Amino acid sequence: MHLIELFKQGGFIMYPLLAFSIGIWIITIHKILALTKFNKEAKHYLNEATRIVQSQKLNEMEFLYKNCPEVIAKAHYAIFDEALSREDYEQRLHRRLDETNTELKKNMWMLGTIASSAPFVGLFGTVWGIMESFKQIGSSGKAGFAVVAGSISEALIATGSGILVAVIAVMFYNYLNVRVSATAKEFKNNLGDMADQFNSLKR
Repeated sequence: MHLIELFKQGGFIMYPLLAFSIGIWIITIHKILALTKFNKEAKHYLNEATRIVQSQKLNEMEFLYKNCPEVIAKAHYAIFDEALSREDYEQRLHRRLDETNTELKKNMWMLGTIASSAPFVGLFGTVWGIMESFKQIGSSGKAGFAVVAGSISEALIATGSGILVAVIAVMFYNYLNVRVSATAKEFKNNLGDMADQFNSLKR
């Protein structure tokens, strides 16, 4: 059966499911591009900061981070603030890393929401199709497969579509969760290495 015909047979509930599907791809592609850009920028500024630390030209740090994305710069600033005590430094760095993680996970809640709600949207289509079946039986005064076939078909298509959309959303959500965790861990480890280099200079 042609996809367009299948879509039409699914009834009106297919339109919100279609919107969910488009939303899944938009969010996923945008998040992948954002994570790729973050990784590239984080490595670039890490390399530049490492060069500055090794050359002991710490006065260049201010200029470097003025052109750095805030989500990266804030965490780096926590390392190079010499006025902080060890405890304050660790607390501030922890807060900055939390902010970075929050930024990396931005909009991912939408995928989670779609994954959890799509089956219920499909189920609503199922209930609607069954209600239409009983309505047709009541109006025709007859019972039989021929009378309710259209409505039952609509109900099954809606159910299947809702489950399919939810499965795709869960797959992308889990994939992005793994990528975000890996990105955040790498960023944290690189900051730790940077802090060790900086602290060795002060000894």
